Amino acid sequence: MPRVRRTADVTWEGNVARGHGAISARSGAFEAFPFSLASRISQAEGTTSPEELLAAAHAGCYAMSLSNELTQAGSPPERLSVTATCTLDEVEGEGHRIVAMELEARGSVPGMDAEAFRRSAQAADESCTLSHLVRASADVNVRAELEEAS
Repeated sequence: MPRVRRTADVTWEGNVARGHGAISARSGAFEAFPFSLASRISQAEGTTSPEELLAAAHAGCYAMSLSNELTQAGSPPERLSVTATCTLDEVEGEGHRIVAMELEARGSVPGMDAEAFRRSAQAADESCTLSHLVRASADVNVRAELEEAS
């Protein structure tokens, strides 16, 4: 696969405490997602944060990685659902850091048992590019649950 580059743009107005910004994707997929300090550390109230966007990106990357692992194991999924929760905390002497990412995966996979699903889920974490990136500074924990196939 050739090198892939994606770009997002941010505008910010005001100081950090009372200011606000907007995040847009150059692809046109989304425009002007509002964010602020309040959306990072308090109530989101309809705005997002860099941590929420990282969680969304990680969930998407992991879902594709898990789909690939399941397909390679001979059991393509009917449906996968991934929830990612990013934890931002203060680390003594270092300031605020992303300290953990929790991934919860559920899947409907015909012909697969729960243990094989868990093995594929672990392999997906190991091959997920965003798991590698996040793991450089935080713990990544995966919980995987097989649902009954329809």
